[in-house]
Amino acid sequence: MRLKLTVEYDGAGFRGWAAQPELRTVEGVMRIGLAAVFPRFDQLAVAGRTDTGVHALGNVVTVDVEGGPPPERAAEALNASLPDDVSVVLAERTGADFHARHSARTRSYRYRIWRRREPSPFEQRRSWWYPRPLDEEGLPAAAGLLVGEHDFRAFTPTETQHQVFRRNVLRAGWHRRGDALEFEITADSFLRHMVRTLVGTMLELPSERIAPLLEGRPRDEAGSSAPPWGLYLERVEY
Repeated sequence: MRLKLTVEYDGAGFRGWAAQPELRTVEGVMRIGLAAVFPRFDQLAVAGRTDTGVHALGNVVTVDVEGGPPPERAAEALNASLPDDVSVVLAERTGADFHARHSARTRSYRYRIWRRREPSPFEQRRSWWYPRPLDEEGLPAAAGLLVGEHDFRAFTPTETQHQVFRRNVLRAGWHRRGDALEFEITADSFLRHMVRTLVGTMLELPSERIAPLLEGRPRDEAGSSAPPWGLYLERVEY
């Protein structure tokens, strides 16, 4: 049967999602956990291949399994075999035609910036400490420019495997929550480093300089990429 697993993890201790020899990755520990619970598994797929240091609150995995516990007990069984920085929060049986990546309609990301003048030990590697002056009042206008279909090639590395750079952003906005300033964005799909580069660019450039970048300008005209540890894959919708 095919399982749909909703997974959350602290990305600080991982070199991204994708399995790599001799490196600790989320896919690597997931495969170890699956092997401990199911006699056989195959066709492991993920909705979002997060980079090194990036977190997930609701990434989605599909996998074909044989034997092992029933779906209603699969999450508990897997969590007993997974490390403390990864958790399966929901396991469901799904149809054979459902695919974690290809069936996804939208993905939502959140980027957290810690704005307090003093750092917090609880925010280390879970947000970007940015105590420097910042035009917070101008950020909503910049986020509003992102909504709609645009060419985002300015917000992904020049050397890329992407062939198509147009993406449709459904929602984008900034929110102040206590000492945290958070950017939230939902789109049909994302380019590599796109959210982090959007964040860095909005912090560095005024909104009137961002609009031309959405017309397919080269990468070197946009701003820096924000560090990975403030980024969270929040949810995937199907």
